[in-house]
Amino acid sequence: MTARITPSILNADFSRMGDEVRAIPSADGIHIDVMDYHFVPNLTMGLPMVESLRPVTDTPFDIHLMISDPDTWAPSYVEAGAESVTFHLEAAKAPVRLAREIRTMGARAAVALKPATPVEQLADILTEFDQILIMTVEPGFGGQSFLDVVLPKIRRTRRLIDATGADIWLQIDGGVSAETIGRAAEAGADTFVAGSAVYRSEDPDAMVRRLRQIAERHQG
Repeated sequence: MTARITPSILNADFSRMGDEVRAIPSADGIHIDVMDYHFVPNLTMGLPMVESLRPVTDTPFDIHLMISDPDTWAPSYVEAGAESVTFHLEAAKAPVRLAREIRTMGARAAVALKPATPVEQLADILTEFDQILIMTVEPGFGGQSFLDVVLPKIRRTRRLIDATGADIWLQIDGGVSAETIGRAAEAGADTFVAGSAVYRSEDPDAMVRRLRQIAERHQG
């Protein structure tokens, strides 16, 4: 199984974001966290950031909408050049309709779950999505510690995905580091968001490659 590393630029230097994005050419995607101070208690980047960064890199953009009205805003991020758009199940009014709209526009549709949201809520609609994102911290802030209590949920999600026979990625986000990524990979995750671990290292791109190697060693 291939391990994909999608660093979060939430922990990058906002004053030189173009350089920060170019500093991780080994990344499988650029994870862009969009927060509205309603769904989560923080306010971050939005459409202008995505539009300004799109000419800087060919690396796919993996948008994570932590906002209260993804049904309205998600399509705009596809128009801005995102290859994948993730919205939270807890926030979407019509998740299946939204996922289909994202796919129709040519992007990958993904759905995210907070740590306490049971994955079983997705059991009947899994194949509507190209990726399931399991939060391994409470969404809203970077630099939090990995929640090991979510590992059983990752394992259940892997079983549900495998049972469909579909090519659905299983992403985790929160507290991913060289110390934690192995446990998540063993549980069945194949796509990993890492922010602090990458951008606070001396060589961000080397850390991307190291995280991928560790994950692949632990995958079943």
